[in-house]
Amino acid sequence: MARRLFFFFAKFETMGVSITFLGGVDTVTGSKYLVRHEGHSLLVDCGLFQGYKQLRLRNRTPLPIAPHDINAVVLTHAHLDHSGYLPLLAKEGFTGHVYGSTGTQDLCKILLPDSGHIQEEDAAFANRHGFSKHSPALPLYTRQDALDCLPLIRKVAWGTTFQPIKGWRVTLTPAGHILGASSVLLEVAGRRILFSGDLGRPDDLLMNPPDNAPTADTVLIESTYGDRTHPTENIVAELAPALQRLVKRRGVAVVPVFAVGRAQALIHAIGLLKDRGEIPHSLHVYLDSPMAVHTTHLFEHHQGEHRLTPQESWALTHHATMVTSPDDSRALDARRGPMVILAASGMATGGRVLHHLAHHAGNKRNMIILTGFQAPGTRGAILASGAQSVRIHGQDVAVNAEVVQLQSASAHADSGQLLNWLRTMRQAPEQVYVVHGEMQASDALRTRIQRELGWRALVPEQGSTWPC
Repeated sequence: MARRLFFFFAKFETMGVSITFLGGVDTVTGSKYLVRHEGHSLLVDCGLFQGYKQLRLRNRTPLPIAPHDINAVVLTHAHLDHSGYLPLLAKEGFTGHVYGSTGTQDLCKILLPDSGHIQEEDAAFANRHGFSKHSPALPLYTRQDALDCLPLIRKVAWGTTFQPIKGWRVTLTPAGHILGASSVLLEVAGRRILFSGDLGRPDDLLMNPPDNAPTADTVLIESTYGDRTHPTENIVAELAPALQRLVKRRGVAVVPVFAVGRAQALIHAIGLLKDRGEIPHSLHVYLDSPMAVHTTHLFEHHQGEHRLTPQESWALTHHATMVTSPDDSRALDARRGPMVILAASGMATGGRVLHHLAHHAGNKRNMIILTGFQAPGTRGAILASGAQSVRIHGQDVAVNAEVVQLQSASAHADSGQLLNWLRTMRQAPEQVYVVHGEMQASDALRTRIQRELGWRALVPEQGSTWPC
């Protein structure tokens, strides 16, 4: 092993291609991977940190490289933990191009302005009610900042090789997970570096499976579920008994959802249950998120990227009442159950779902349905832990509602599926970096890669620099 390490690092010193991990290590948020060679810099993903306050504070810490010194950005997909730092990067001086798939560009046009708007709303609410330690509380960036960065984004078709920097070749391939999600193959100075991005499940309810992994010298593999295996039960079967209990007691289910992917999967699953007669057609479903509403309509425009038929894509916008205005959102809390309110955000970190949780969490007839992974430090994780109260807008809110955590709703590949994706490579890489996971999950996947595949793998630390 020592001999292999010597030659590996000797090659690095000769070629000088390096990667600095600026996020997406020791955590599932804040993904930023800076590749450097001969004075040029490419940032793969540009995500926000979410969850614990210590992580969120990193969003306000300047990067170790000036934004104007970054030549280009490539996005694996549009989720905010991969794209949500872009408005701030541009605000602070980045003027290069941002590259992503067509679906990623379309979603960024929805997600980034909404993110800025929510941050402005949260800051204004904190200032009105005086619960922020800062006076005044300021948003990380505004909706206008987000709109200003959108012209930088260039769409690239899957399978098309392009040069974000002269001599640097990049190819995007489908990764499943959400609309537009891609794996990124970077070729520079004779090295092939593969970024898995967030990999979808081969048996996902909505999305097509990821393409096979291309051959590479270095691989960055996500590990969100690196220590777990998904249950064999699907989301439709798991959701049915929860909604049946809800209907019986005429309660209200508040469902924190990611506006992209998870919201649409829940709407589709509820529609299937109604069509099968397992829950009544009279169960009202509301999608309370302008961002999720706009995203839902995109499924009809990206027909080849997912499993839904044109009729099923059309039905997504008709199985739920679309709520966009703040007044209509507030009016929902005056309605009686049984009903289901789907609202962003997926880990209950902000947005309209907080108002619904504050209103409904105290009633034991009601239900809070958590879908998929809840990052430590988020309200979703606090609710999943069985806490008797949760802090919302500076107030402790009692949790008497039934909390249901769906185990089958994740849009991420599990440990075995991640290994199977790696096995599709035609030859073993020289190095695997395990990223985008909590420490336990990342280290578990690292161990499996070493033991089952016999490949060299390690979990990098935040801010560390390694050879490619």
